[in-house]
Amino acid sequence: QVQLVESGGGLVQAGGSLKLSCAASGRTFSNYRMAWFRQAPGKERELVSAINWSGELSYYANSVKDRFTISTDNAKNTVYLQMDSLKPEDTAVYYCATRSLSTSVYNFWGQGTQVTVSS
Repeated sequence: QVQLVESGGGLVQAGGSLKLSCAASGRTFSNYRMAWFRQAPGKERELVSAINWSGELSYYANSVKDRFTISTDNAKNTVYLQMDSLKPEDTAVYYCATRSLSTSVYNFWGQGTQVTVSS
């Protein structure tokens, strides 16, 4: 069974940084794509960033481009989201998710980690 466990959330002032981690287990992920989503209160969940486990084909939402960096550590089966220059509008619950490269639906999700950016 696939398990995704996020960590690294917290409270930070605007302009600060946080690094989220997502530890994955339960299978070999070489043919999987990892993603970070977020959901703020009263808003729909949005895709923030994604990357293949190989480290290829990274994607960033326009709202986070040039501020967030996604990366993978295959030896640790962990995907990271480095978040710099944080803004209050980045406040949300951040979720890690994964899918096989042969599908288009993210069908495995972590429990989420809260990120709060104060102004």
